[in-house]
Amino acid sequence: MKKILFAALMLIVNALHSQVLIHAHNDYEKKEPLFNALRNKAFAIEADVYLVDGKLMVAHDRKDIRPEKTLQAMYLDPLDSLFTKYKGYVSADRKYKPVLVIDIKSDGEKAIATLIAMISRHHKNFDRRVNPMAVEILISGDRGPVSSWRSYPAFIKFDGRPTEEYDIATLSRVLTISESYTKYSKNGSLITDSLKTFVDEAHLQKKLVRLWGAPDDVTTWKLFRKRGIDIINTDKIEECRKAFSF
Repeated sequence: MKKILFAALMLIVNALHSQVLIHAHNDYEKKEPLFNALRNKAFAIEADVYLVDGKLMVAHDRKDIRPEKTLQAMYLDPLDSLFTKYKGYVSADRKYKPVLVIDIKSDGEKAIATLIAMISRHHKNFDRRVNPMAVEILISGDRGPVSSWRSYPAFIKFDGRPTEEYDIATLSRVLTISESYTKYSKNGSLITDSLKTFVDEAHLQKKLVRLWGAPDDVTTWKLFRKRGIDIINTDKIEECRKAFSF
């Protein structure tokens, strides 16, 4: 049975490697947060959060925090409504399973604990053991100590780094491995050898790769695809989706 499950997992991972996966960077700053990303079938939808008085507030910087812009109001409640509307699916497309990226800006461990408590109230929407079509939760930013990742509920996944080492149990909690574009570029051009090493090693671990902070244009997106970057990090979701529509 374990061999069958592992083989099935590998088929899923390999299928994802062949797709164009879009990461909706700073989704909360767009005209229609969440819904624009869902409409364009983003693989990952990013929300930056700060823990303030026991609440997860969505904002890029602390100065931008507004009382009404909570993770609950902007993402969890709308997703709950969508799962109710589509009877256990996030949209009318019954094959679409996005990831909600929670980029924690500070107080990582406390913020994760708060998030877990919040998610527990919407369990069926975010735990694929309960609902195979649930939205997956991915922690980025201040992720707390790597050594503690395995102790969190199984529905919490993490954004890894190429410089980190993981034991088998911790690696199972890693969904993606990402790094800054500046680590693999010089004078605006990719350093292909070091990038290839990063991509190859991540793929050997059966993990998806993302670079952030890169030029956000069609030329770069297509170059990344050629170089094996699985997830395209972009602020231009609609343009990116159109660029890869055939």
